[in-house]
Amino acid sequence: MAITTVTARITDKLSPAFTSPAMTRAYHLDFCYWKSTQRLTSVAYGNRELGFGGRLKAAKNPYSFTEVERPEERKSLTDFFVEAGDFVRPDGGDGGPPRWFSPLECGARAPGSPLLLYLPGIDGTGLGLIRQHKRLGQMFDIWCLHFPVKDRTPARDLVKLIEKTVRSEHYCLPNRPIYLVGESIGASLALDVAASNPDIDLVLILANPVTRFNSIMLQPLLSLLEILPDGLPSLILENFGLNQGSPLTKMFETMLNETDAAQMARGLLGELFATSSNLPTLIRIFPKDTLLWKLQLLKSASASANSQMDTLNAQILILLSGRDQWLMNKEDIERLHALPRCEVREFENSGQFLFLEDGVDLVSIIKRAYYYRHGKSFDYISDYIPPSPFEFKEYEESQRLLTAVTSPVYLSTLSNGAVVRSLAGIPSEGPVLYVGNHMLLGMELHATAAHFLKERNILLRGLAHPLMFTKTTGSKLPDVQLYDLFRIVGAVPVSGMNFYKLLRSNAHVALYPGGVREALHRKGEEYKLFWPEHSEFVRIASKFGAKIIPFGVVGEDDVFEMVLDYNDQMKIPFLKNFIEEITQDSVNLRNDEEGELGKQDLHVPGIIPKIPGRFYVYFGKPIETKGRKKELSDKENAHEVYLQVKSEVENCMTYLKMKREIDPYRNILPRLLYYLSHGLSSQIPTFDLRDH
Repeated sequence: MAITTVTARITDKLSPAFTSPAMTRAYHLDFCYWKSTQRLTSVAYGNRELGFGGRLKAAKNPYSFTEVERPEERKSLTDFFVEAGDFVRPDGGDGGPPRWFSPLECGARAPGSPLLLYLPGIDGTGLGLIRQHKRLGQMFDIWCLHFPVKDRTPARDLVKLIEKTVRSEHYCLPNRPIYLVGESIGASLALDVAASNPDIDLVLILANPVTRFNSIMLQPLLSLLEILPDGLPSLILENFGLNQGSPLTKMFETMLNETDAAQMARGLLGELFATSSNLPTLIRIFPKDTLLWKLQLLKSASASANSQMDTLNAQILILLSGRDQWLMNKEDIERLHALPRCEVREFENSGQFLFLEDGVDLVSIIKRAYYYRHGKSFDYISDYIPPSPFEFKEYEESQRLLTAVTSPVYLSTLSNGAVVRSLAGIPSEGPVLYVGNHMLLGMELHATAAHFLKERNILLRGLAHPLMFTKTTGSKLPDVQLYDLFRIVGAVPVSGMNFYKLLRSNAHVALYPGGVREALHRKGEEYKLFWPEHSEFVRIASKFGAKIIPFGVVGEDDVFEMVLDYNDQMKIPFLKNFIEEITQDSVNLRNDEEGELGKQDLHVPGIIPKIPGRFYVYFGKPIETKGRKKELSDKENAHEVYLQVKSEVENCMTYLKMKREIDPYRNILPRLLYYLSHGLSSQIPTFDLRDH
């Protein structure tokens, strides 16, 4: 593994070195990076580790008490201004051409991490990811581009500089993707670079990209800046004392807190100017001539990017803020979204400077979108990173209402056949295959996956419908962003290859042979299995000696009443057309099945809530396949085990339907009374297990 200094090899424009002691304190100036083709085999998360097979190993379960978890402490907006002040010193030391630097806090990355190039926004400092550095630095080799205040390099030359870096790194590691993260100017430059290098594997993450200006808004701003005196910012500082704590600064803060003034201050710079104590640094970052140049640069870069949008081949993730988007053109964003490898995430309450805002975690965004990879495509096993405790807390909160009203009961079977109220009967080591029934809308999997992590620190990889991961252009299927939280806990698109690779990696895998037909069943079909006549899962499981655990889930009929099922909707012309359209846009996973089992039409059943009952999940006794590889390679023998698993799932459901009748806490009122007398964190009892 060799180490090379960047200043000597990326581009001639990189040679001027930073000499400020403060900047030397904060950054790698020689900036070394690892040359390695080693794939990521483990990523540390506190006191646990994700092994190559996807197993979580720890002496202590980090998911047990996530109620007290807080977001990881990050640098603040004040830190941004302090470190930006080192770049734009009052003595005018920020000279020279554009250059790359690597933050010191990004040095603890895992071996084989992909390269991330940050292309700055209109501020040009290269510090736009300062609040993201610590977490990003665990996953990426990060280089940030800095535009000195006095630099006037045109957009075309900036693109050439970035291209030279991209091509150099691609030549060194051709199988590793290169990430370009940019906002405003940086986003336009990234699009331009990607369009000019279609043969290089690039992943673009663009915050509020500007591909074409709204000239009605831009021209008045440019005209206003042009008529202002050149020395106005310095005169303000020198003669009016706009320093922290000064009377005029306090008056300015008061003005910005007024509703009308705050509305006027919003936009391109409003969010940063709202912190008036940072005005001296801001004025040094944006002297009049520099701000004029940056706006013209943005105009030029966006025009070039816009002219090449149709040639883009890169994988793109667009992050859109919901406020103050007066520079952006909605039509061009839609053009980007229409590209086959582009996804969009929206942040309704965020403004222009997305990466500097509280609550915006770029690592979580990338993980939820499944955009973090080491090779040509995302590997659902080796590229997957489990949730941090705080990410798991967010997932739990998304399921909190359903969990609260259904108070799930989890039962498992010990090796001696005893049924216990816990997951004690679940094996710790994989591979383990859990085969069960889908309740309506598959609502049982999400709470179950959370419970596996919380009680046993086991990551349950659920095989899910592909619609949760991809959406074709123009499709009326739900936006994939709706499923982000489910992907962060390990959901995998169902396919034979993914199933094989999960078992090979010793994972715990949840499989639902009934698929969409079972999850979207009709009236009167509760707890009816819609399994195919034959299945290969037994033979594949035997190749790896996986334990097969049948399980049953009941309770949907205690929560919802179905009033408009598939048959009803197909009698209504506009609903029939809609169902046929979205089904055509989706993937049919049972093309080889005929009749009822092959019918995987997508629709949303019409349901109304009932006074909530309770969910019950029962995991039966494991069925061993270890040592039976040769025996179960025979299709007839494997089919016998398949029928055994199906029968056990039906027995589990029958047991639960019978036992819930004697559960004194099946209805919600007794459960509420129990909570009131014992506390909200208490476990509510259920039926007696001793007479099993």
